[in-house]
Amino acid sequence: MRSREYDLDFRDRATRIRAWGIGLLALAALLWTWCVVLLLTPYEVEEEPGDRYPQECESRLLTERGTANEGLQRGDWCQNERDWPEALAVLGLSLPVSVAGVALFTSGSVSSRMSAHAEAMRELDKLADARKS
Repeated sequence: MRSREYDLDFRDRATRIRAWGIGLLALAALLWTWCVVLLLTPYEVEEEPGDRYPQECESRLLTERGTANEGLQRGDWCQNERDWPEALAVLGLSLPVSVAGVALFTSGSVSSRMSAHAEAMRELDKLADARKS
């Protein structure tokens, strides 16, 4: 009976590890979504606080003009509002979160499957021993 309790405890731990992996992967997906929003959505910039007519800016990635690269030289306020380092920092932060999530999810899934396999093998051994007797 002790081995059954140990096996159930082992499966519970594997399920918790797998759940942590899913949580980290969800966090990584949120970071990726944030990066996509920063790069693909148009935005507005106020030239001064309380500006009634903010300047509309194209998305950072899909711009046809030079606002994303040479804006301040021409007096364009879009340059400073969404800069590449912010988007790349979000993307860089998502990498270790993704790797840890995949590692935990895989570890938990494999542990759970191996436990189920070991239990199935024990049941088959019991059936084989019962037939011999």
